[in-house]
Amino acid sequence: MTISAPTERAVSLLDQRSAHPSVWAAAVLKSSPTDVEQALKVARELGEMEAVPGGGSTRELWEALATAASIDLGAARALEPHLDAVAILDQARSAGLDSVDVGDATWGVFASEGGDHPAIAVHGSGRWTLKGDKQWCSLAASLDSALVSAALHDGRRMLFAVDLHAPGVQVMAGTWQARGLVEVPSGPVRFGAVVARPVGDAGWYLERPGFSWGGIGVAACWFGGAVALARSLFAAAEVDRTLVVMHLGAVDELLESARRALLEAASVVDAGESLGANGRLLARRVRATVARAVEEIIQRVGHALGPGPLALDATHSKRVADLELYVRQHHAERDQLSLGSSILSGQIAPW
Repeated sequence: MTISAPTERAVSLLDQRSAHPSVWAAAVLKSSPTDVEQALKVARELGEMEAVPGGGSTRELWEALATAASIDLGAARALEPHLDAVAILDQARSAGLDSVDVGDATWGVFASEGGDHPAIAVHGSGRWTLKGDKQWCSLAASLDSALVSAALHDGRRMLFAVDLHAPGVQVMAGTWQARGLVEVPSGPVRFGAVVARPVGDAGWYLERPGFSWGGIGVAACWFGGAVALARSLFAAAEVDRTLVVMHLGAVDELLESARRALLEAASVVDAGESLGANGRLLARRVRATVARAVEEIIQRVGHALGPGPLALDATHSKRVADLELYVRQHHAERDQLSLGSSILSGQIAPW
């Protein structure tokens, strides 16, 4: 049983039926990446095309990410961090801070905190070195470089550029047991006095204007994966016009709420209105809106189509497994608590 719909159309945040793909989405469509190697090639191409948020083309960038996700979520999961790293390095240069050139390298962003031996940065003999472990380091064994956050002696955090081929970088193999995003292992990396180059000042990474934009870009990938499921549901509804059509209507409502949230956010970012606390609040709201839509779409598509596609359609079953894992980057009730705390800190109800 095969119900996966073709994916030759771009995912637009405008009218799906009339909008022409942006130049970045068109580049994704032309390559149609379905594996990590292809995705990283497209990532370098988009980086060279200066596909970064906040420059007036944020909608087009998020459409490109959503388009990649509609083709293959594993490819999107490989492409998105590279573009995030390109944007971070661009912002540092624009602010006159320490930075590095992207070059022709492939990049990741390793900024998750935690673990028993979290990474620390030590300065001595005129250079910085990193020691300790970083969790959730996607594709560490396949990338050339990464932006890595680490704690300083005073507890502040700083961002560093690291050559992943350098001595002392140990990818902890065999830890990734996921059934979704199998091709994007995201286990820990151990750094043993690895030479690192600072990117920005202490605290800059978390406080920079674009910190929240990257999180919304991830939500655009979730959205693209959900669009692909909706297209498969549409194809099934043309054959089986029963309750499948009811679920199709509900899925359309959900996609529209997510699409409008992303489109409005892109306009806010390009207008320069998403700085500081406003940006963090925007990202929390948009990510929550998209995540809730995605979770219900996965459920409704499952109810409408039954077990057949999950068992017999390799593309569909992979897409569902990938999306279920990917959307868990939204931390559900914990992120709602964070959002509620942000609302309360404003003293006045915002509605």
